[in-house]
Amino acid sequence: MTELTMVLVELIAIFIAVLIVIYTYYKYVVFNYWRKKGVFYVEPVVPTGNIGSLVASKVSIGQFFHDLYIKYKDHRAFGIYAFFKPNLIITDPELIRVVLTKEFKHFHDRGIFSNEKIDPLTGNLFLLPGKKWRKLRVKMTPTFTLGKIKQMFAIVKMCGDELISSVENVAQTEDCIEIKDWFGRYTTDIIMSIAFGIKSKCIEEGDNEIRYWGKKIFEVHPLWTALSAFTPQIMKFFSIPATSRGVTKFVIKTFRENMEYRQTHKIVKHDFMNLLIQLMEKGYVESDDKDIDKSSTTNVNKLTLLQAIAQAYSFFAAGFETSSTTATFCLYELAQQQDLQDKLCKEIDETLKKHGELTYNALNEMTYLHKVINETLRKYPPLPILNRICTEEINLPTTNIHVPKGMTISIPLLGLHRDPSIYPEPDKFDPERFNRDKIAARHPYAYLPFGEGPRICIGSKFGYIQTKVGIVSLLSRFKFKLDPRTTVPVNFVENHASLTAKDSIYLTIEPR
Repeated sequence: MTELTMVLVELIAIFIAVLIVIYTYYKYVVFNYWRKKGVFYVEPVVPTGNIGSLVASKVSIGQFFHDLYIKYKDHRAFGIYAFFKPNLIITDPELIRVVLTKEFKHFHDRGIFSNEKIDPLTGNLFLLPGKKWRKLRVKMTPTFTLGKIKQMFAIVKMCGDELISSVENVAQTEDCIEIKDWFGRYTTDIIMSIAFGIKSKCIEEGDNEIRYWGKKIFEVHPLWTALSAFTPQIMKFFSIPATSRGVTKFVIKTFRENMEYRQTHKIVKHDFMNLLIQLMEKGYVESDDKDIDKSSTTNVNKLTLLQAIAQAYSFFAAGFETSSTTATFCLYELAQQQDLQDKLCKEIDETLKKHGELTYNALNEMTYLHKVINETLRKYPPLPILNRICTEEINLPTTNIHVPKGMTISIPLLGLHRDPSIYPEPDKFDPERFNRDKIAARHPYAYLPFGEGPRICIGSKFGYIQTKVGIVSLLSRFKFKLDPRTTVPVNFVENHASLTAKDSIYLTIEPR
């Protein structure tokens, strides 16, 4: 045996020994946490724990937690492992209420990666922890008042009219459209106009630069998604940003240029960018009745440029994707049930005739539309899981589980929303589930499309508005049916944080 061969044999032996040590450590030390605590858990596998299928992109994060929920929901709370970290899954609505609301002081952070130095766009309201979140929430709440949303309605309505016009042109030569792309273009135009102050022309042009970068936001490697959600300390330790450099550069440049243009030319518009500029220049948002106490504000309270950009980015990332997917899934379901589509079209026609055009008040009078959107959000919650991290140790009420500081809590919304014991025939699309008597009969924490408690989505009302305007705009002119090329049931993108259709959704289109 040559000396080189002996060295190779020794190296292989050392490598095997190291693997054995690592395996043994994981198996009997790291993966012994839930066993020692006496908590039911799902048997893990070295080294990914229970999330190997997520890291390997074999299943979407929503479907993964849905399956865990359905299989183990009777335990009310159970343990899994995300790599080396124990993770507590909560399935009981009352325990969910405890985490999101009753004991909020113990669970006020999401525990998802947020580091303004490494990744400035993660310094947004959705991700920020602790005191930073509280201070920013107080500042941002006035930007989503009813009065502010009404002021922005004109922009949403204009984009709805442009959507009608463009689809009408397509319908003259084609009898089928890919609805997911159209709604993505529609919501991109709305958010870019409201949050960045520019007309992106995505409805008109399709795949332009802005649409390209909008899609790039969600093209994240599944490993980074898993690390960001379950072990963000690894990303912080290795200085790994969650947002790609290209996206960061584009967002900062776009916001800065348009903000400076407005400031130079003294342009004031009723949109989200204008509110962010107020927070940068004054430290407060002017109230609708101008009664704010300006003497209470100081320079310390003003947003920095990067803080303002991070909020615009969050508004864009959350607003365009969640609303476009909700509208897409809504028409996907209505195309399969013509009776429901006809019922909604009748309400739309009668309400528009009464008001003469689509107004904010007209939209709010469409009660069946609201039920249809809520049922869409039940069956397809845009964020299929909610994460919280324990910020102060607590004994979880009505259980024998002690939750230490730093423990990640996951709430499987897709599983909760498709629980047959809560929603009979959960795969059936039935807007009547949201009749008042049905809502009153359910646990209030059995339906959480926007979360709940102090960290409930601040932009939920606006999300409803742009989704509804998109649906009303198209159904006021067209009738939709399912094209044979469209997959039923729908498959979800595996490496996507939100619940998104994997395949194209083609609908045949007919003028009404």
